[in-house]
Amino acid sequence: MCEGALAFFVSDVHLGLDVAGPDERERRFVDFLRGLPDSASSLYLLGDIWDFWYEYRDVVPKGYVRVLAALQDLVDRGVDVFFFQGNHDVWTYSYFEELGMKRLEQPAIVEIAGKRFCLGHGDGLGPVPAGYRMLRSVFHSRVLQFLFSLLHPWVAFRIGNGWSRHNRLARREEYAFRGEEEPLYHFAKEFSERNHVDYFIFGHYHADVSMVLPSGAEFRVLKDWMGGSSYLYFDGISVMGGSSQNNEK
Repeated sequence: MCEGALAFFVSDVHLGLDVAGPDERERRFVDFLRGLPDSASSLYLLGDIWDFWYEYRDVVPKGYVRVLAALQDLVDRGVDVFFFQGNHDVWTYSYFEELGMKRLEQPAIVEIAGKRFCLGHGDGLGPVPAGYRMLRSVFHSRVLQFLFSLLHPWVAFRIGNGWSRHNRLARREEYAFRGEEEPLYHFAKEFSERNHVDYFIFGHYHADVSMVLPSGAEFRVLKDWMGGSSYLYFDGISVMGGSSQNNEK
């Protein structure tokens, strides 16, 4: 896949999570989407944009009208909007495609202005613990997804939102990225030994990470949106960060 610059990358907004001012966080994200310059050619949503998303054939989560309208406006003006399923919004089936967005599967190799990017949410890549790998396989199981879809939405969303309230972000625990010890770093290092990649960009770890792999590729991880607005962009020459801190108490 080959795209032109200017490309933007964002991850882990966790819309709907009732911590750190969810309404203000949604406003910041809408402002970010509506503020993308006219020269923007693509936007990559790297997963966990929603803290919990589950769509039935005829039912999608209520709310987020301004977010969905802003994404639709980007598509209508010709911006390519790509999205990855995260571990919180894995249950997307067709609604985002109906809006004109395009789903990618990690790890996706994308060429932008002659540079090769390896993109994804980041969960499940590398030598992750067996327990998490099993949990991820449960979330991605078509059989279990079908059984869950048999629940009435009133019940399903209370189960899903209840699960979200017990995640690490809800407890406001900061994660210290362990550098070369992280499974995601191991994945990127080994992948870059077999494939030419200029940039690896992921989310999931909720940490602002910028490292250089032995191959010379840049390894980046995006911060979440709990305390500010975090994103990366590629201008055809290099990847740069853009962020602002939330000063509201």
